[in-house]
Amino acid sequence: MTQLDPRSMIAMAGFMSAVMAIVLLFMRRHYPPSIRGVGAWAAAPLLWLASTVLFSVRGFVPDWLSLVLANELLVLGSVTYYMGTRSFMGAAPTWRRWAWVMAASTGVFILLTYGFAHYALRVAFFSVLMGVVYAVQLRFMMRHGEQTFPVRLVQVVLGLHMGVLAMRLVSIATGYAGADLMEPSVFQTFYIGAYVLTVLMLSIGAVLMATDRLRTELEHLATHDSLTGTLNRRALLQRCEDELERARRYGEGPSMMMLDLDNFKAVNDSRGHQHGDAVLVHFAQCTKQVLRRADRLGRYGGEEFMVLLPGADAAAAAAVAGRVHAALTAGHPLDCQVSIGVTSWHGPSETLDAMLSRADAALYRAKEQGRNRTVAS
Repeated sequence: MTQLDPRSMIAMAGFMSAVMAIVLLFMRRHYPPSIRGVGAWAAAPLLWLASTVLFSVRGFVPDWLSLVLANELLVLGSVTYYMGTRSFMGAAPTWRRWAWVMAASTGVFILLTYGFAHYALRVAFFSVLMGVVYAVQLRFMMRHGEQTFPVRLVQVVLGLHMGVLAMRLVSIATGYAGADLMEPSVFQTFYIGAYVLTVLMLSIGAVLMATDRLRTELEHLATHDSLTGTLNRRALLQRCEDELERARRYGEGPSMMMLDLDNFKAVNDSRGHQHGDAVLVHFAQCTKQVLRRADRLGRYGGEEFMVLLPGADAAAAAAVAGRVHAALTAGHPLDCQVSIGVTSWHGPSETLDAMLSRADAALYRAKEQGRNRTVAS
């Protein structure tokens, strides 16, 4: 059976690494900085590329380049990929710990290349080292990764390549390690081919994870107010429509609160818009803390907010309004006063426009009666 030339396969891995590095570098330049780790993910295939170049010129350059440095760059690329994954998932990189691992492994590779030259032992050590890097990353992703397809893809690729590394150790133990990396054999073809696919799939996994995060952020921006982090008006009204549809099916409707910060224009005029923005953010944070998990707070416009209270009757809505008033009198420098208009679902014939109209009317009565109070309609 004709075997593929190992140098050609290594060159293929280098080409794939170069392509994926370009893709990831482009993403790093154009994706928002809130998506962290893309830079490390772009650096990893560059390191893998440098490693494959050194492996492919073995016999033409000194062994410290084609063996020691080539193996170290391959391991460093995997560690860098792991550091990118940690940053992407919000954890701090652990470079200092891995620097000691890289330093120790460099010493072992030097020993197995010059002091006690032994191909099988060098391959076994490399396989164990890579397996440890993969296992650490897989464990981290299992604990901190989201339940999404891109994350699962990377986990599967790591697990499969760990299996390939375990098979390589078995082949070494049973005397099928071969005599040289460039030896054209079934085993070398399989191992190098597995490496080529792993490099490609890990890079694709990184692209998919970053793209999925970007989609999530864009969806969030499309439905949330950029200042307060609450739902924007369009998204909030859509939630209201969905809740009314649910109420028509199950017979248990929501309540709604309109909230308007009292004398907010005077705050802006006297203290400046930055202070006014801080007041809005503080108000939204305080209000969120007293709402139930199912409740939805949104910015209706300017200093006016709305709260959707699924399954809440008039008494429950009044209790929520009381908690909002109490939360804004805790003595914080940004505390403010708020007028609230409350209305509840009137039955299957209820419409969103009717509820909004009643809540608005109740809000204006609260203003007319002296502000900083709740009026129900």
